[in-house]
Amino acid sequence: MKHILKVIFLLLTTFTTKAQQGNITDNIYSIQDSISIPTKSGINISATIVRKKINTQPLPVVLFYTTYYQGKADDYFAKLSADRDYVGIVAYARGIRTNLKEYAPYEHEGTDVYDIIDWISKQTWCNGSVAMYGGSYTGYSQWATVKNSHPALKTIVPQVAVMPGFDAPMENNVPYGNILGWANDNIYKNKPYDRDLVFNWYNNGFPFKSLDSLGNHPNPIFQKWLQHPDYDSYWKSMVPTPDEYSKINIPILSTTGYYDGSQIGAIQYFKLHNKYNKNANHYFVIGPYDHWGGQSKPQKNLMGYEIDPVANISMRELAFQWLDYILKDKPKPELLKDKVNYQVMGTNQWKHAPSLQAINNDTLTFYLDHNKLVNKKPKKKTFENQTVDFKDRTSQNNYYTPEIIFDTLDASNGLIFKTVPFESDFDINGSFTGNLFATINKKDMDVSMALYELMPDGKYFFLTRYVGRESYAKDNSKRQLLKPNKKESIPFNNTRFISKKISKGSRLVILLNINKHPFEIINYGSGKPVSEETIKDAKEPLQIKWYNKSYIKIPIWKPKE
Repeated sequence: MKHILKVIFLLLTTFTTKAQQGNITDNIYSIQDSISIPTKSGINISATIVRKKINTQPLPVVLFYTTYYQGKADDYFAKLSADRDYVGIVAYARGIRTNLKEYAPYEHEGTDVYDIIDWISKQTWCNGSVAMYGGSYTGYSQWATVKNSHPALKTIVPQVAVMPGFDAPMENNVPYGNILGWANDNIYKNKPYDRDLVFNWYNNGFPFKSLDSLGNHPNPIFQKWLQHPDYDSYWKSMVPTPDEYSKINIPILSTTGYYDGSQIGAIQYFKLHNKYNKNANHYFVIGPYDHWGGQSKPQKNLMGYEIDPVANISMRELAFQWLDYILKDKPKPELLKDKVNYQVMGTNQWKHAPSLQAINNDTLTFYLDHNKLVNKKPKKKTFENQTVDFKDRTSQNNYYTPEIIFDTLDASNGLIFKTVPFESDFDINGSFTGNLFATINKKDMDVSMALYELMPDGKYFFLTRYVGRESYAKDNSKRQLLKPNKKESIPFNNTRFISKKISKGSRLVILLNINKHPFEIINYGSGKPVSEETIKDAKEPLQIKWYNKSYIKIPIWKPKE
């Protein structure tokens, strides 16, 4: 797996104790394991219930619903709630711990979790109030649940929540390279695929959909997902509709991170909830965290970047502070001074705003002109050439860096564009957008754009990137192939949120490229379903003319003079 931004879905712990069956107790807890919860579908859900022995009265219940099973280690998530005088429950997606033939990721959470909550609300140890928290797939399950909220559900805390089809298992219609291993390793518990598998696939130019057969482990989840390259009704049915968003009136706390692979989905839920429900009681927290830090405890050193001291906040502890606030009438968490709460990297400050729109007071526009990012539209129309030979496997086009801060920028056969040094400080706040204008000799391409700060000391700071399939640029639900040798407009707006102080003397840098490496699918541009393309579809090299009317827009906050 090539980049930490793609470490999604994983909610694994380091505990190694073996699972035990039946009703068991220890010195502090009463633990009921392998409880079978009935659902209207007739398929029972496996669950573990944990309470402190001293708590004999009915209590609020905190539900942690997950698609992963790590044995006895999973009790940890229920004990976290029991320690705070809740009833803690870990419930598993249908088929997990029972019969994997019934497992269908993302497809049944909306109904199954409703039935789980209904069962919980009728138990003598429940006081009638249920909450949910947790990250990644667990975060997604909460949004599926509120499509039709049970009356007992009082709040949700979706952390680093994936949005099926939108940011997982594909981003801007480009499938993640690690989706094969996710199901194989974490769900089916098969022997991991050989590490050489992706290199075998890459070097031989096999179709992407053949990865599982090449690895000798057929994977029905992988194959099913590849059958839905559009953001179609299959994916959209899993999350709230506009009407359902308008009816979500329970309080919500969402958390994510600038380097979280699931950030695009997490923030999209927040945007849509506020768009369709003008009175949404929804708080949003984002900082310099990866997928794990956005739902648990952050790393003080994140890929070589020392986070600001004020950012060293446990998102899990924040979640329980929120649950106490909603379920036990305790004070609201101090961090939540407004609906949008974000940490500006490099300032050691959190900032707060009533909406995403209120975090900016200006926008910088730069045109991609002769390896420069210029702030005025060029008068002379011209273009930059780029050639990508997909048949040449001796080289790769890959923006990847294992560090956030590094000494030199490898163009990796792409094009680099830089601004002049800035004359004053400002903050980047939000997601960069733009529009590319290009002519190509094929019908499609997968574009990567990475954004960096070139700091006054000569080091590069990786900010964020965009990756997207250009045949879906105008509509992610419908593929519209490009017309060879015709100038095309390619808008993009689905990129990650970032907040960082840009210092006087720094520059912004764009690395524009086309995906060609072993860790993601390769779009050869033939117009065929991309997962079915082979190196035979490469034919002549991809020839691109990047026109200098192409531009990016960067939302900023300028200090008032």
